[in-house]
Order: sequence, then C-alpha cells, then structure tokens
Amino acid sequence: MMIRVRNPFRAAVLILAVMAGGLGHVSVFGEDAQVQPVSRVEAVLAKEYQNREIEIKEEFAQAGLTNVHFQYAKMGRPPKNIGLGRDVPADKAREAIRLAIKYNGGIEILLPERLFPPRFITIASSNFDDTVEYPIDASELAKLQDPALTTESFHRLYRDLTSVPLEIKGRHLRPY
Repeated sequence: MMIRVRNPFRAAVLILAVMAGGLGHVSVFGEDAQVQPVSRVEAVLAKEYQNREIEIKEEFAQAGLTNVHFQYAKMGRPPKNIGLGRDVPADKAREAIRLAIKYNGGIEILLPERLFPPRFITIASSNFDDTVEYPIDASELAKLQDPALTTESFHRLYRDLTSVPLEIKGRHLRPY
C-alpha cells in the first residue's frame, strides 16, 4: 500500500515527533510548562528491607516519588543523610525526609543541593565525605518539615543550613 504525502517535510517532522514522544501538550510562549516534580530518587536502605522492596516502592509512589531506585547496605546501617536538588518541591522534600526517617532511623546530615541535579533526591548516600556533610539537629530538621514552608522558603532554609563553614577534621587537614 502506497501513501501519497503532499508535504514530505511535514511528514518527516510528524514522524520524528511521534518517535520522540513529542505529541503531548504543545507549550505556548509565556505559558508555564508542566515540570515533573522529582526526576529520580536514589536510596540506600538497610538489608532487612530488601524483601519488602515492592511494598516500600509503593509507599514512595503514594508520596509522589515514583522514579525510585534502591540499593541495600551489605552490613550495618546506611548513613543518616539526605540530599535534595534545588527544584524539588517542598511537599516532596518533606515526604522524602519522612521516608528517610522511617527507613533509616533519622537524618543527621544534609548534603548541599549544589551537588545534585535540580529535581533529584538521594537518601543515605555514602558517596560524600565530611567536606560536604552538614550536621543537622532535631530542631533544624523540624523546621524543614514545617508544612507552611513554600518551595522557595524551604530551599532558602535548606541552603542556609548547608552553607555555613564546616570545621574540617581528620584526613582532610593539611599540616603547614
């Protein structure tokens, strides 16, 4: 069967758009584009949770965190830290904090948002050292969990908590 095409350029553009999945909503200049709130969540959980991955993924999905990838600590407990990208909505950030507390026994360290893609969340990452680990106490963590915080005010507070000069200790000290 042969199909006649009046304008081959338009046909090519249509085929490319279909292949790229670009036939959804077309943005108009000045219109706010719909952005997926969180692009990815990477979490390290204690080995004891390995058999409950489907259940835990469902809990993350109910919290609006759908693209979740788990790893499991081979021994011991994962680090009690969290890192959030600069564009993670405050409600999703609070959910990530809640789930990190639930599955890793708390949050004691914040990782600065400058280290991550804008809509990325990491829970219990061991990829960082004390040069970028900002200790957080219970009262500061409670401030981040305040539901009255807008996304902008949440990230302003988060940046304030992760921008104070750190006292570098241990192997990172250089004798002069």
